[in-house]
Amino acid sequence: MKYQIANELPGRLRVKLAGPVPPADLDALYRVLGASPDIAKSTVYPRIGSVALVYNAAPGARARVLDHLAGIDAAAIAKAKQGCGLELAPRSHSLLMDLASLVGFHFMRRWFLPAPLAAAWTVFSYRKFLFAGLKSLAAGRLDVPVLDAAAIGISFAKRDPRTAGLTMLLLNVGETLEEYTRSRSEGALINALLDLPENAQLVEGDTEVQVPSSTLRQGQLIAVRTGMPVCVDGTVVRGCAMVNQAALTGEPLAVERTVGDDVFAGTAVEDGEIIVEVKANEGQTKLRTIVNLVEQTESYKSQTQSRMERLADRIVPWNFLLAGIVALTTRSLVKTSAALMVDYSCALKLTGSIAVLSAMSQSAQAGFTVKGSQHFESMAHADVIVFDKTGTLTEAAPQVARVLSLDGWDDDEVLRFAACLEEHFPHPVARAVVRAAADKGLEHRERHAEVEYIVAHGIASSLDGKRVVIGSEHFVVEDERVEISEAQKELIARETEGLSPLYLAVDGKLMGVIGVQDPLKAGVPEAIAELRRLGLSRVIMLTGDNERTAARIAARAGVSEFHANLLPEDKYAFVEKLKAEGAHVVMVGDGVNDAPALALADVGIAMGQGTAVAKEVADITLTGGQLGSIVALRRMSEGLMGRLNGSFKEVMVINSTLLAAGIGGIISPQMSSLLHNASTVALSMRNGKRYDA
Repeated sequence: MKYQIANELPGRLRVKLAGPVPPADLDALYRVLGASPDIAKSTVYPRIGSVALVYNAAPGARARVLDHLAGIDAAAIAKAKQGCGLELAPRSHSLLMDLASLVGFHFMRRWFLPAPLAAAWTVFSYRKFLFAGLKSLAAGRLDVPVLDAAAIGISFAKRDPRTAGLTMLLLNVGETLEEYTRSRSEGALINALLDLPENAQLVEGDTEVQVPSSTLRQGQLIAVRTGMPVCVDGTVVRGCAMVNQAALTGEPLAVERTVGDDVFAGTAVEDGEIIVEVKANEGQTKLRTIVNLVEQTESYKSQTQSRMERLADRIVPWNFLLAGIVALTTRSLVKTSAALMVDYSCALKLTGSIAVLSAMSQSAQAGFTVKGSQHFESMAHADVIVFDKTGTLTEAAPQVARVLSLDGWDDDEVLRFAACLEEHFPHPVARAVVRAAADKGLEHRERHAEVEYIVAHGIASSLDGKRVVIGSEHFVVEDERVEISEAQKELIARETEGLSPLYLAVDGKLMGVIGVQDPLKAGVPEAIAELRRLGLSRVIMLTGDNERTAARIAARAGVSEFHANLLPEDKYAFVEKLKAEGAHVVMVGDGVNDAPALALADVGIAMGQGTAVAKEVADITLTGGQLGSIVALRRMSEGLMGRLNGSFKEVMVINSTLLAAGIGGIISPQMSSLLHNASTVALSMRNGKRYDA
């Protein structure tokens, strides 16, 4: 079998297969993997062609596992299929076959083997539980494996191998059901994430064409510029850029990538331009990123989930203390066993993780990707939400509404030259200018030198030896020292009333102003009103636009508090101030200039049509651009927190009741184990249901 090692930790491997695993081969692959004595656990992600393995710590185990993987071929799969008996519907695990094997072999041994042989087999089967318990003790842990090993050991101490065998059967059935429930939730999340669209700029000779990144093939060239994502793994063949790799490495600072350096899917260009030769197609690299997200959800747990799991671990020693007290006071091994058969740990951990995976899966289907449950919790507790304006409250496709020419230029010349500069950049305002020139049939042959993009300010270049700048009033008038007469100020104010003005100057003289209007997105006032009803008491808009434009948009959106003429560092400072005042802040933005504030906020939400830098820095990404998704996210976050807290109470009540019943002799230890596992699976399956959003 062809495979590549995707990542590795001591005792753990994740390998990427040559392609997806057909549903008909899934059961067989599990059986073939399980044939290796060194593999303790395997999880197959069939749609993405990935296998996660846990192997034992014996000397040479890693090499034997890799040899076993390499030896799996079509013949081995076909042979394993013969043992499956029947073909079942596709599923996350071969659940029915596993359960049938566990129960069938147990009762076959019990009914048909002589008693001494059946007892010997039971003792041999105990080794898995015993070794797991001893391993935990050797590491200084009193956890669930120690509880299980002790409970089964008590049955052997009573010289009752039948009860020990039944106990192991119930524990194995419970583990199988729990693993199936978790795997199903992980599969649902992966399937939801697989539908997220991405595009790339394919370089064909001297031209570029936007294509779906799923169509890219090895050896093709793509262009990646400021604010754009790297959607495949590749090598830089031309140019230089600062690349943000936070999604893969966790490092917040961008790193320089130039000719000969590798770049990876899931990263984004913060500044510069590179041409990348594709090394692996988008399917492979995107799937790797998705699996990383699923595997790393454990690193992004909410405080509520982490608190539940810490408490679950701390309760185990008290289980032993309770068992000791029962043993001393009742002198009954049966009641002592009952005190060990029920634990809180599995139920608390499994119900919490299933609830989170379900929320992440549903959120991806609803149009927003959340990187971990801690962000759901922060969203549920937030009381202030801060919006960027352009591309967030307003459409990502602004429109040119007015062109004002000055100093001898005509309107077409102003628009033509502005489009010539702006066509190099993916900002929404730049696209509006280029689109307006195209609509008027204005060709803009390049006459300028290399273009310099100054983040959140504008663009600078040169024409016939003269400095040319285009951008905000702050950039052109204050930074570039372009003088504007009072008459010009009055004219500009009158002609661009309610619009966002874009200033064009050549060699220190203002040559024209382009008025851009931002149509408000549909449903914005309703979404903001609903967010207020859901407990977000302050709704604030931040923008780099002038005061008049900001006031107009804020009034139409229903935002009572806004701040205009802000630079990226001003937005960052504003969020920092809110947090210092004790506010729990949600920041929503879409541009490179929003990235610092997105990273600082308790929850950073990036709009799906925004730049890759914003999306990589943010905690949550909306694949669409409608604010209704944020309303759904708030409701889902509150639902998840309610589900986690409710599950905690239910687990404590149910398991405490089972402990009391077992110690009191009302039910047998085996029945308490059965009810314990059944309640855990039932609560987990309920937590896996959809949230009301």
